[in-house]
Formats: sequence, C-alpha cells, structure tokens
Amino acid sequence: MSDTPFGFGLPPEEPENGDEGKKKDQESGGGQGPDNPFGFGLPGGPGGPGGDNPLAAMFGSLNPNDLGAAFQQLGQMLSYEGGPVNWDMAKQIARQTVSQGTGDGTKDSSIGPAERTAVEEAVRLADLWLDDATSLPSGAGSAVAWSRAEWVEATLPVWKELVDPVAERVGAAMGDVLPEEMQAMAGPLLGMMRSMGGAMFGTQIGQAVGVLAGEVVGSTDIGLPLGPAGRAALLPLNIESFGKDLGIAQEEVRLYLALREAAHQRLFAHVPWLRSHLFGAVEGYARGIKVDTAKLEDVVGQFDPQNPEELQQALQQGMFQPEDTPEQKAALARLETALALVEGWVDAVVHAAAKPRLSSADALRETLRRRRATGGPAEQTFATLIGLELRPRRLRDASRLWASLTDARGVDGRDGLWAHPDMLPTASDLDDPDGFVHREQLDFSELDKMLGEAADGSAEKPNLKKDEDKGDDDQ
Repeated sequence: MSDTPFGFGLPPEEPENGDEGKKKDQESGGGQGPDNPFGFGLPGGPGGPGGDNPLAAMFGSLNPNDLGAAFQQLGQMLSYEGGPVNWDMAKQIARQTVSQGTGDGTKDSSIGPAERTAVEEAVRLADLWLDDATSLPSGAGSAVAWSRAEWVEATLPVWKELVDPVAERVGAAMGDVLPEEMQAMAGPLLGMMRSMGGAMFGTQIGQAVGVLAGEVVGSTDIGLPLGPAGRAALLPLNIESFGKDLGIAQEEVRLYLALREAAHQRLFAHVPWLRSHLFGAVEGYARGIKVDTAKLEDVVGQFDPQNPEELQQALQQGMFQPEDTPEQKAALARLETALALVEGWVDAVVHAAAKPRLSSADALRETLRRRRATGGPAEQTFATLIGLELRPRRLRDASRLWASLTDARGVDGRDGLWAHPDMLPTASDLDDPDGFVHREQLDFSELDKMLGEAADGSAEKPNLKKDEDKGDDDQ
C-alpha cells in the first residue's frame, strides 16, 4: 500500500547526482516513507529540521511549489462534499500510480497504430473462431487498444458502482460511533470526518485501480464488465508483460486473450439481465457487511487531525466482516456462483475455440486459471476495502459443468440456459455437474408428461389443436 495515504506526497524526482543524491536525500529526511506519510517533515520527527520552529519543522523540507501543491490537495480533501468516495481524488491517485510504472520497471505508453491494428485483427479473428463454439453472436461492436491510463479512465464509473455501497456504510458508521450528546456539537468535526473518509476511500481505491491497471490485459479480467458495453478492449503493454516468460509466441498470447475478451463481450451483450444480476449480487453482499465499530471507535476516540493516516491504517487492517446470517451466506453463495458460471462458461467456450487451432491453448488456459485463482496485490486491496474477493473460487467446477452440458445438449442447449437466471445451475449443482444435466432432462420430460396427461383429460380435447393454432396466430 502507499506510504502517502492521502495523496499529499508528490512523486519523488530523481536527484541530479544519481544514487549518491538519493542516499543524501534519505539521510536528510527528504522523500516519502512510512514515518513521513505526507511527503514533508513532521515536528520533531524524521525529516523535520527541528522542533523549535514547528512551521519550519513541518514545511522546511518543501520548496514553495511543493508546499503550494500540498496545501492545494489538503484543501481539496477537506472541502469535499460529495458522496462517500472522493472519486476525483481516486482518479488523480490512480493516474499518479500508473505514471510511476510497475514493479518490473515498465512505464505506461501511448498506443501506436501498429498495436491498435494488431488488437483489432486479433479480436476480429477471435470472433470468427467463437462462432463455432457458441450460439451467442458477436457482442463486440468495436475493438480498442488501451494504455493503462485509458483503462483507468474507462473503468472508474464501474468501480464507483462497486465501492459506493460499502463506503456509504462506513461513512454512516463514522458518525454513529460518536455519542449522541457529542453529535449535536460535532457538526464541523463530522463534516471533516466525512471529507476524510471520502479522501481515505478515494486514495485507497485510486491506488488499487492504478496498480490493477498494470496487471489487467482487458476490460473483463475480474469477470465483470468494467468497460463500455460492446467495446472489446486489450492492453498491449500488459499483454507483452504477461507473455514475456511463457515461451509462447506473442501473437498466440494476444489471440488467446482476445478470445477471452470477445467471449465475455458476447455473454454480456446477449444476456441482458446478466450485468444487473452480478452487480445486484455484489450490492446484496455489501448490504450484509458490518463495520467493526469497536475498532472504528478506537480510531475516532484517538483521532488526531495531525495524524489522519490512522484512519487509513485502520482501513488497511480491514474493518469489514460479513454478517454471519443465513441471508448473508446466501448472498455470498449467489455472488460466487454467478462469477464462477461466467468465468467457467468463458473458459469452456474459449478452450473449445482455441484447442483445435492453437498449440499453446492448454498452457495458456492453465496459466489464466491459476492467475484468476490467486489474484494479485490489487485484488487483495479490494478484498480489504470492500470485504469481498472478486475471484471465481469454483471456476474449474463451473467449466466442467458447462463442458458436460455441451456434451449432453450441444452448444445451443448449453447456451440456452442463459435465457433466464432461474435456469442457471446453483452452487450445489457445481458439486455434481452430471447430476444437474441428468436431473434437468428428467424435469423436462416429466413436465411434458404432465402437460400431455392434462390435455388427454380435458373436455375440450377435440378443440385443442384449433385453440393452439389460434394462439399462434395471436402471437
């Protein structure tokens, strides 16, 4: 996590004299670190010229331009009066995080014509291959190549949908922990705490989104449609990093990832209820999250305006727990099952399309399965922030289920289950995929038998065919 929890610190500049300059800078207390979270010296602490002059101790290590920027960000934070998350700050921090590059030293870069063309051709070919593997038509009206910064810009609106419900609960809890007799007198304090809470969430979400931008390869990596509808997106720079040590041709890696992106686009484009179903499951789970008010009370009781990073540290340690109720367990099961079914379907369909055509299909499939199962640092950050891991824990079970359905009913019969959420397998069905296929077939035959018996016993039996024809005409 960042050592500049509220975004006050500015990205460190390289000293003119290289490593020697860095060493001197660290010795003099410049730069940023855990003991200096805002990028300037604290009175009597590391980086402070001394305690005799508090203003000099606090701001002496900043030049006038840096000082102005720090005050500007402080003013923006305390003057924020929006929703539970300061999304302007989140965007700013995400862009800053992206500009700093990833741990392997790669920096973000703009997309060139060659990369754009390669992505468009990969998505076009992927859609052709998918035509044989699924009955759902293409869902990608366009294919785009994004830089990491462009991914941040395009996905923030969806992160807002995911995070705001939980942040709202935390904001309410921050006010509720104050005694009633204090709440009437603490109007300005509550307002400042809400601003601080919005900045706290905004900084953490922005940082996590910025880190995630260095890991993702498309717009659907976490199983949710993060980008604009109908737009298949790939990140060439991250695809290159992803495939660097796999020993597989870059063209094959890009094509396989294009298959996954295009398959997700088909599913979300032609199953109109799916997006709201997934986001509704996330929101339902969020409603059942409870805030650790005891921990929050400790933080608020010891709140020091000079050390607002304490709020961030409490958030990093996790203040959220799912309520141990049947309703919350059911909500979690619905969400995990929905994510697993989406990812399992994509896994099965992409494998069917790629296996006959790409020699690396098996290796890439296993690599991506493990990648989704373990997640990355940024995904863990979201788990801490919203109490939820957006990972399909049962991806392999779901993939086996969809494969069994393909064998039993064919592509059309398998994809037909997406017609309505009530037709989809449940969590218990993932334990026994073959049983689900067999049971569904029995259910359909029993229904046909019941309808037939009802028709045979009807007094209007001679007119049934005529009535059916009439009903067809009415439609």
